[in-house]
Amino acid sequence: MSAPQEPLFVARETFRRRRLMDAARLLPVLGLFLILLPMLWPAPEGEAPRAAREGVYLFLVWIGLIMLAAVLARRLSAVLNGEAGSDGGEM
Repeated sequence: MSAPQEPLFVARETFRRRRLMDAARLLPVLGLFLILLPMLWPAPEGEAPRAAREGVYLFLVWIGLIMLAAVLARRLSAVLNGEAGSDGGEM
């Protein structure tokens, strides 16, 4: 007799939970990239850097990261709380 084989596909809830966790792990990397992005913008020749445009950009990135983190935290919390009772808390 052969050993029982692993299922080819994981359950939908497990897949979604893992993707949400991956997104939460990648959020700081995305934030760092977006915050450092203005350094790659070419400086206007003969002009001072456009601090207002870059300041607004950084503020919008900051607000966007906060909102994205809140959405991910809420969805991940709901998935983990709902799953802890049904699977026995397996991670």
